[in-house]
Amino acid sequence: MRYLGLDLGSRTLGVAVSDVTGTIASNYGVIRHNEEYSSLIPKIQEIVKEKKVDEIVLGLPKNMNNTIGEKGNLSIWFQHELESHLGLPVHLIDERLTTVQAQHVLLQNDTSRKKRRQVVDGVAATIILQSYLDQKGRI
Repeated sequence: MRYLGLDLGSRTLGVAVSDVTGTIASNYGVIRHNEEYSSLIPKIQEIVKEKKVDEIVLGLPKNMNNTIGEKGNLSIWFQHELESHLGLPVHLIDERLTTVQAQHVLLQNDTSRKKRRQVVDGVAATIILQSYLDQKGRI
């Protein structure tokens, strides 16, 4: 079973994809959208078809006190949009601090500031997806 991981940001969408066994997540890249969230659906649809994705994992931004704010509500809306347009299950997973983790990984690898800005959301999507796959493997 193959999974697609998504990190929805205000200007970019980080994308990750799993291997066919659903064990290892890899960075697929970043899609720019400038808050035109509906324009992302056809692009995601292409990736789903190309990679033969079975399920989608979408990061759910929560506040540190576990409440859901404006960005979290946007992710919930986007989850419903994806499910209705793609006909695939979309799982929400807590994404708190994944961007911080992604920045840390990139800093450890001496990635330039310019490059970090370009790839951080893809790395965050990879962390989100790998976290989901690891949790699923323990069940």
